[in-house]
Amino acid sequence: MDHPLLDLINQKIAEAERNGEFDNLPGAGKPLPECDDPENALLNRLIKENGGVPEFVTLSRELEKLRAELRETGDRTRRSEIMKEMSMMDARIEIARKAHR
Repeated sequence: MDHPLLDLINQKIAEAERNGEFDNLPGAGKPLPECDDPENALLNRLIKENGGVPEFVTLSRELEKLRAELRETGDRTRRSEIMKEMSMMDARIEIARKAHR
């Protein structure tokens, strides 16, 4: 059985994501530092176990959502905006991939 606060915690996290509170955090998209510190080892394990992914993976998912929106949108103005967003997203993905290496 899940802890009763999990729904509240997940709701607060989702709300913070929608509000952009996790955007542009220092070190975003960079690998966690490797060290023998048990705290970092635990943190790294928890991130892996809970589906933490590199920034370029997250951006690729956002790009896929934009592609889906483009397929469904008939408005020329909105299609133009989406294509601009997709172009910027491609550039961000490439930068994130290079940073990840």
